[in-house]
Amino acid sequence: MRFTSTPRGARLARRLAAHRLDTWGLPYGAGRHEDIVLVLGELATNAVRHGHVTGRDFHLFLHANAPTRTIRIEVTDTRTECTPPEAGGLPRPGSENPRGRGLLLVEALATRWGWHHRRGGPGKTVWAECVFATPMSP
Repeated sequence: MRFTSTPRGARLARRLAAHRLDTWGLPYGAGRHEDIVLVLGELATNAVRHGHVTGRDFHLFLHANAPTRTIRIEVTDTRTECTPPEAGGLPRPGSENPRGRGLLLVEALATRWGWHHRRGGPGKTVWAECVFATPMSP
């Protein structure tokens, strides 16, 4: 799905994804549901904050792989020059800086995450995979 590169777009992406997870059998209120929504929300917020290009939207791809019990989140923006650090190499923010904790949350809650340059155009895709314990509903 495509969303406006605004805080409202990031909130809408998070809400629609939460609903989709619920329909896939990961119900609201379940711990892993909330973790996945938080990861997605951080990636969407980063796309708005650090990947915003006037007049361009960000894209969200959400995929469930039932056999491996994995949810894959991909958020793509169109800004090339502002890239995240590599997974495992995140700087720890100082207590005086209230920003810079989003990817630390992603790193803590996702099974794995990373990024790559956008295929077929300018920008980048930041992705995360979250494994869940319970089987999904058909």
